[in-house]
Amino acid sequence: MSAPTATRNVSEREARQVAEAAREQEWHKPSFAKELFLGRFRLDLIHPHPLPAPEAVAKGEAFLARLGDFLRTQVDPARIEREARIPDEVVRGLKELGALGMRIDESYGGLGLTQVYYDKALAMIGSVSPAVGALLSAHQSIGVPQPLRMFGTQEQKDAFLPRCARTDISAFLLTEPDVGSDPARLATTAVPDGDDYLLDGVKLWTTNGVVADLLVVMARVPRGEGHPGGISAFVVEADREGITVEHRNAFMGLRGIENGVTRLHRVRVPAANRIGPEGAGLKIALTTLNTGRLSLPAACVGTAKWCLRTARQWSAAREQWGKPIAEHEAVGAKIAYMAATTFALEAVVDLSSQMADEDRNDIRIEAALAKLFGSEAAWRIADELVQIRGGRGYETADSLAARGEKAVPAEQMLRDLRINRIFEGSTEIMHLLIAREAVDAHLSVAGGLIDPDSTLADKARAGAKAGGFYARWLPKLVAGPGQLPTSYGEFGELAGHLRFVERASRRLARSTFYAMSRWQGRMELKQNFLARIVDIGAELFAMSAACVRAEHLAATAEHGPAARGLADAFCRQSRLRVEELFTRLWSNTDDTDRKLARAVREGKAGWLEEGIVDRADDGAWIADASPGPAATENVRRPVR
Repeated sequence: MSAPTATRNVSEREARQVAEAAREQEWHKPSFAKELFLGRFRLDLIHPHPLPAPEAVAKGEAFLARLGDFLRTQVDPARIEREARIPDEVVRGLKELGALGMRIDESYGGLGLTQVYYDKALAMIGSVSPAVGALLSAHQSIGVPQPLRMFGTQEQKDAFLPRCARTDISAFLLTEPDVGSDPARLATTAVPDGDDYLLDGVKLWTTNGVVADLLVVMARVPRGEGHPGGISAFVVEADREGITVEHRNAFMGLRGIENGVTRLHRVRVPAANRIGPEGAGLKIALTTLNTGRLSLPAACVGTAKWCLRTARQWSAAREQWGKPIAEHEAVGAKIAYMAATTFALEAVVDLSSQMADEDRNDIRIEAALAKLFGSEAAWRIADELVQIRGGRGYETADSLAARGEKAVPAEQMLRDLRINRIFEGSTEIMHLLIAREAVDAHLSVAGGLIDPDSTLADKARAGAKAGGFYARWLPKLVAGPGQLPTSYGEFGELAGHLRFVERASRRLARSTFYAMSRWQGRMELKQNFLARIVDIGAELFAMSAACVRAEHLAATAEHGPAARGLADAFCRQSRLRVEELFTRLWSNTDDTDRKLARAVREGKAGWLEEGIVDRADDGAWIADASPGPAATENVRRPVR
């Protein structure tokens, strides 16, 4: 077996192959978003709006009531911000409430909430303390419970899920100091040793890692006799000999988050604790995230609602030039954006969550779009709140309170939300991930034509296959229901927006096909183009969700007119963004930017950096992560 190394150098091609092998290759269920990118507006997949079962609603609402009481009486978000730590008594209270087991089945001692009500709970928590939300979502969405629920053996479920439901906090350890979104370079090893594995490596940004009792660790098993090897997933007891939490990280936001650097030195883990077969670790991680990603936009819903409420109350109380600032057009436009986008964001999360519960559709793209759309939208909503609040938006809540004003933590919310554009796949990585899924149908039929390693025979077969597919597909992109003024008439005033979505969907598919024909194998390098394609798809998905939700609320006589008004406003705003994105597909500064970036990278613009004093020290850009025993104190602190 090979010895552990601090880093692994891999080629670009190997990195792509590892990522490709980890993604789900087949589509066994329909996908609204996948069809949308192919120019097929399958409204039937999301309308009528799917609904939870009555018993699920009763259970979920009862828990939300208990949770709301707990948050109001037991959680002091200002204290968490000041002390940069969630008090132990709050964590113990969450355990007693059953919050650790929201998504764990009742047979294992959990609450067995649906995805819909789990996300509603995270939204409520996010409005109070995003740090508490991060603790619970990291534990359940990517920590031990979700991978075991989907891939664990019955023995593993029996052993670990009851603990996770009530007493034990879990963490997920994938990232390393020199390994982020490129898992092919993962250096932590799990060397077989009899019936065990010996784990060696250093993990960075281990959310919950400081307080965790159980860990999911991704490590590379060397190939050897009887061992196919590859990146594999292990459940590891956090108090095992050789595990050291070397540092508790501090951030610009989420100051209560228990995130650290964890070193593993010859940590012995039974083979029975491996989740799935060797080499399946990344596939397990990505599959887990297909629904696990919904926890992040769910939390964004809660903070967006809080921002909207605060903006409404403040803009009515604050007067300038003889009237409340809400009546000034510049401020009113911001409030309109916040309200319309909050409605759409909640619609996206609710729809995606209910589809996850029904399990009739493949929602890997929908969940990714929800994460992308939610993290970007919530950040802008919080930024608009700070702008509306003016100097008070920039001032801390403690400072406001000290001089006799309402302690509104607008600047904290902005800081707390910023990480969501990086967490669980940065915006840039999400663009690439979604784009790969969006063009999967094309690659499955025409990939051999653009693969540089394909033989002439392979290209001939791929050409024949692609010819048949495109002969059937392309004519359908010419016309559709979106061109008929009577289409989607049951949506009343919103019908025009759905016709726009249908037309834009076909236009999006045509644009993607043209780009693939133009750039072929170089398409994957056109990251800005792909990002715009994905952003258009995100807007179209949000428009669809908003209209379907508004129609559902109108049909149930609950806020019907107001919901339709919000959906109409969002769609009008979204349509402008979509048209701009379509224009920028072909009219942009990408070539100029690429040349300038190369010049800067090569130091040709170094003179532009003159006249400053660099405030950074002379430390390493990336800390040394060589395997070996810990040389620092263990700062792990389990909460009992």
